[in-house]
Amino acid sequence: MLPDFNRLKVFYHVYGQQSSTEAAKRLHITQSGVSQHLKKLEEELQTALFTRVNRRLVPTAAAHKLYAIVEDFMTRLEGGVRDLNAALETPSGELRIGVPAEFGKRYMPKIAASFRRQYPNVTFNLELGDPNHLFGKLSRAELDFAYIDILPIFLNTPGGRAAYDIVPILREEFVLACSRKYYEENVRGIDYNDLVKLQYIGYKKDLALFHSWFRLHFESTPPALNMVFVADNTGAIISAIEADMGLGVIVSHFISEQIANRSIVTIAASGGRLENTIACVQLKNKAETLTERRFKEHLHNELGMVSNLRLLDVE
Repeated sequence: MLPDFNRLKVFYHVYGQQSSTEAAKRLHITQSGVSQHLKKLEEELQTALFTRVNRRLVPTAAAHKLYAIVEDFMTRLEGGVRDLNAALETPSGELRIGVPAEFGKRYMPKIAASFRRQYPNVTFNLELGDPNHLFGKLSRAELDFAYIDILPIFLNTPGGRAAYDIVPILREEFVLACSRKYYEENVRGIDYNDLVKLQYIGYKKDLALFHSWFRLHFESTPPALNMVFVADNTGAIISAIEADMGLGVIVSHFISEQIANRSIVTIAASGGRLENTIACVQLKNKAETLTERRFKEHLHNELGMVSNLRLLDVE
């Protein structure tokens, strides 16, 4: 059986000070408490550890051997506790964050870089993926927290929704858009029947967003669309729109500059908005570290400077 840790700790300090009085001061216990710990440790090891010489405790050969075993562990332990205390006062360590792929590629590197300029001891491990993938990672505690598209959360949430704290942080608008040239030549002034006959640019042949947009603005959905360009990357879809290939549904804040300079035109058939909500998600009742809290605040502030993003109030 291994000796009691508290007795080893007392031995470590007595050996270093060669005095039970000084060891007691460092440990904030009584001198008699130190003596009792040493006596019990010697009984456990069945050997004497110190010889008293002129009020000094001189280590025996057994004490030298024991100290050689204990010293490295105690030094690393005390250093680790100091580092832990420092981390509780200043953001540091690794943050494991999940985020939607396109959103993460566009914003997270710059936001992480600006955070590290304030807190250089923080590192990032970023996981890009869809809601099902990120919820799976969270359920296995492989992420500290994640920013997740909130619409599909009821479809496949390991452990059920009650297993997570879900805090909506922003809303983003999906818009139907095309280049100004394509708009002037094909879209201006046409009605629903002509609109559905135009060329379209889509994400992975998925018509769900197109159907949602048409249902919102016309209360009807086309049975099919002329998909002339399909990609699994938002950047490629934006490039195809800019190349006059047709109409695409895209998140408005990804094309805010093009909308502002009118190189890309959004089509608004009604006053409705097709929106997605992104929420910050973590395991229920998870203790939030200072580093996590500061980064969440930093991200919220940084995103507040992005046009066409509707930030929500969070506590």
